[in-house]
Amino acid sequence: MTQTVDALAVKQYLLDLQSRIAGELERIDGQQFQRDAWERPAGGGGVSRVLENGGVLERGGVNFSHVMGDKLPPSATANRPELAGAGFEAMGVSLVFHPRNPYAPTVHMNVRFFIAYPKEGNKEPVWWFGGGMDLTPYYPFEEDVVHFHSTCKQALAPFGDEFHPRFKQWCDDYFFLKHRNEPRGVGGLFFDDFSELGFEQSFALMRSVADHFLPAYTPILERRKSSAYGEAQREFQAYRRGRYVEFNLVFDRGTLFGLQSGGRTESILMSMPPNVIWKYNWAPEPGSAEAKLYTDFLIHKHWV
Repeated sequence: MTQTVDALAVKQYLLDLQSRIAGELERIDGQQFQRDAWERPAGGGGVSRVLENGGVLERGGVNFSHVMGDKLPPSATANRPELAGAGFEAMGVSLVFHPRNPYAPTVHMNVRFFIAYPKEGNKEPVWWFGGGMDLTPYYPFEEDVVHFHSTCKQALAPFGDEFHPRFKQWCDDYFFLKHRNEPRGVGGLFFDDFSELGFEQSFALMRSVADHFLPAYTPILERRKSSAYGEAQREFQAYRRGRYVEFNLVFDRGTLFGLQSGGRTESILMSMPPNVIWKYNWAPEPGSAEAKLYTDFLIHKHWV
């Protein structure tokens, strides 16, 4: 039986989500996001909201995009080779917040909806949801990491007990720098190519993930935004931000999709931290606060 797919309802939800998140971060930061609407020559466009040099955020962006085209990019068909060459419609909200304070973690969240239109035969359109959120601390606190993972678990609980362990593991596997043999951060949840609950419940799951972002992150940001720090902490933060850049440019499917589909480069790369350094063959002093990140947090662990 053909399922009713309401793409307009998804788009309206995503635009409201962008506004809600930007509004709450403006309250915390004290400055406003710059709103920047754009159009994509090949079809579609979006609205970027970016804040730089704020009171709390060194850089933050909450982007909405809705693009369409006559051929799915390779990044979108990597797990669905049967859809290579299909027309598509894709919409989503993606955000990254880089606080200035090294004790306040970087965070990423993304939710998205795809529809592919196979060109051969009379095949029905194929749709799916994806998304997730993950935390990247520099000087972590166990209570923060536990809170973040607990909220992720709460987001998925109404849909069945199997989803949190599955999406938590998926996040651990996805946000992993293979060339470094280390995770990007402490994880969270991640899912993609998701349609198994039918449209209404799959959409509800995506909404629940997105609606739990603010409760997952803002209490951590409020706790850590005013922590005292020095130049040594800022330098380590900049060093670890290099890992963030490496992941986004080498592995991230969202970045690759945006670039391969002719998206707006400024909006796609707003996820990059503003200040980054690389050091040759550097390692933290054993027993230091910096070493604790590696020994106690960048490890596979069931936090809840």
